Amino acid sequence: MPIELSQIFRYPVKSTRREELSVALVQPWGLAGDRRWMLVDEAGKVVTAREVPRLLLITARENGSGLRFNAPEMDDLEVAIPAGVRLPVQIWRSEVVATSAADSAHAWLSSFLGRRVRLVYLDDPTRRSPNPLFSDSADRVSFADGYPLLLASEESLAQLNEWIADGPRSDEGPVPITRFRPNVVVRGGEPFVEDQWRHIRIGSSTFRAVKACDRCVLTTINPETAEKGKEPITTLASRRRWDGATWFGVNLIPDLSVAEFSDQTADSAQSQIRVGDPVEVLQMSDVAEPLREPEAVS
Repeated sequence: MPIELSQIFRYPVKSTRREELSVALVQPWGLAGDRRWMLVDEAGKVVTAREVPRLLLITARENGSGLRFNAPEMDDLEVAIPAGVRLPVQIWRSEVVATSAADSAHAWLSSFLGRRVRLVYLDDPTRRSPNPLFSDSADRVSFADGYPLLLASEESLAQLNEWIADGPRSDEGPVPITRFRPNVVVRGGEPFVEDQWRHIRIGSSTFRAVKACDRCVLTTINPETAEKGKEPITTLASRRRWDGATWFGVNLIPDLSVAEFSDQTADSAQSQIRVGDPVEVLQMSDVAEPLREPEAVS
């Protein structure tokens, strides 16, 4: 069975509700509109659903001039793309400059989450670089955790759910692919064969698979209810544990430089991916384990 792209997701604000797409523009730093916004605390440090699960209940959608927010028992809020105050923010080990949204956005989000937060926008997505151990100096990333895109496989999820069904917490399964917050989902391959992918083409866009994804507590939070459980981490820890971490999915970096992208129009078919696009594996490793260490360039 040929491998194909089955789903596309983006997350306009880091840690908020997903948006499912049929077509997406690939940019050097990720899918267009993916995680250009995030929440920070009063010290400027990133706030995610790991520590504030209610973030998963917030929906943010582009409206042409910014975002429209909605959440349970809250009035909708329109937030314009800011062009005002810039401030330093910290996302994990990265320190970048972002633009602060309006005070009304801070107040709305703080009220819903029950803690003081601020909304910031990455007005220049070329400011942040991925981990240099797994990327080139010209690579860039938005406010995603570490890399521009995350890929997951339907077959790997099916295998994981079989394991959960046979385990002590079978009542917590099956888990949906949305637990893993991927950007692209593929189907048609063997379970976990994506561990071995190093270079792939989706439609007409090519990507480097630079590192497997080690999973955190966020996968144990139901994205529909924000309730916490133990799966899938419990099962992954017994079946997919290496180097003290659990692994599911692979991180991708587009083969598209900032300079190349700036010369293209925003709707260029050469930079779009669509549901149903074929997925071609251009380079594959013989090692059937998640990629956890930088590989030597041949």
